[in-house]
Amino acid sequence: MVVLLHNLRVTVFGIGCLLMVDAVFPASVDPTTGSNSGALWPERITRVWGQQPVQAPHTLHRSPLFARNRLADLIEHYPREHYSIIHMSAQGDDPADASDVGSHARLWSEGDISNLSGEAILQAIEAGRFWLNLRYTDRVDAQFRELQDEIVAELRQRLPATEQISNPSLGVLISSPKAQVYYHCDLPNQSLWQISGSKTVYVYPNIAPFLSGEDLEKIAIFELEVDLAYEPWFDEYAVKFDFQPGQMLHWPLNAPHRVENHDCLNISVTTEYWTRKALLNQRLNMANGTLRYKLGMTPRSRRTVGPSFFVKSAVQALLSRTGWLDEVRTSNKPLEFALNGDSSD
Repeated sequence: MVVLLHNLRVTVFGIGCLLMVDAVFPASVDPTTGSNSGALWPERITRVWGQQPVQAPHTLHRSPLFARNRLADLIEHYPREHYSIIHMSAQGDDPADASDVGSHARLWSEGDISNLSGEAILQAIEAGRFWLNLRYTDRVDAQFRELQDEIVAELRQRLPATEQISNPSLGVLISSPKAQVYYHCDLPNQSLWQISGSKTVYVYPNIAPFLSGEDLEKIAIFELEVDLAYEPWFDEYAVKFDFQPGQMLHWPLNAPHRVENHDCLNISVTTEYWTRKALLNQRLNMANGTLRYKLGMTPRSRRTVGPSFFVKSAVQALLSRTGWLDEVRTSNKPLEFALNGDSSD
């Protein structure tokens, strides 16, 4: 029998007993009635969810799931198809002109963690400039699936009924001191949860000139989120967050963002989900992207209703069966290095 203290809840495996004693989102308790007031999730967060960047407190950073030895074991046995490890340029080396191939050109290369132990991988990340993205952790580890289920259940209690959550997933990010993630956006709805370390997060408007429909189509087809064009003056229109353990961020669908780690190892959780709006937009992005990059056409409409949308979607579905998507995505993600115990900048 194994007893796991998970977010201050007790789970006893082997006898099917589950006792909840706390929540993902903390709340103040009325000392006279003992009732949970939800005061740390004010109504205004619910009202602007998905329309403005919002920040809320959480308790995930207290969970033993994120203890160093637990993470080391998770990394060591992680399926190859579900992780990426990236080596990037130092902070400040992100030219506005992506065609710059000089000494300050952007570096974003993908590698392999080879046969290192989980602890050795953590040490290499601490000593270097890397970003390890463990995708679909909820599918890989049953205890992380329980965590995701709890997060989704609590979000459903707090969010508007119109925010119909489907196909949720959870991942773990482990990144080096002073690492950065370039200006990019994600296709599903996404939240970021800080577990340990600290970073600065910049969130930008999800409209032109910060983001275009063609940008979304390119991401959908090639799965290269960090190829967005960035200008330093964009920061004047960003919402800037000093992100600390116990804080969660959520931003509007497809809002571009970038991250700069402070001088410490960072551990974060990402959660994402799809709504009807996000799924329709994804169908549109795939359909227009197929017309643009496979057939050489220039789609003009970004409507998700009407005959043209359904015709484009049908063409995309037929062409996807040819395998061309797998080919272009694989060719755009070559493995360029193998992590080793001496990895550094």
